[in-house]
Amino acid sequence: MRLLCKKFYKKPPKHIQEIENTMKKVNVALVRLIQFVVFVLFTFMVMAYFGAMVLLPLDAMALLIKLLGLLGLHGFIGALIAIPAVGYLCMIVYKTPELGKLVVDTGVELVKTGKEKVEAFNAIAESAKA
Repeated sequence: MRLLCKKFYKKPPKHIQEIENTMKKVNVALVRLIQFVVFVLFTFMVMAYFGAMVLLPLDAMALLIKLLGLLGLHGFIGALIAIPAVGYLCMIVYKTPELGKLVVDTGVELVKTGKEKVEAFNAIAESAKA
């Protein structure tokens, strides 16, 4: 746009500069919007990851209670059998070397990756302002 103005004017008119300044503000706003979307996306992924770690034993317990209900045991009796069974499975996972650490480290890496990606947008926003 400036090249076109240089052909006809010695210096660009004021309204062209205002348009350029407005477009810079729009570009920064778009970068911030995309940054927010990425932040929300990574926040959702981290919450889903750690939520799944909490809900997996509860789901296994519910499925085992239903399975025992199919075999003719009442829900309360099924729960009395399912809770220790799932507790035992959780203990096996806990005692497995490095498995618990691996699961937690994977979640922490997801958090770090999200933080890096969100911070990368700050440099893009600064370049859009200039």
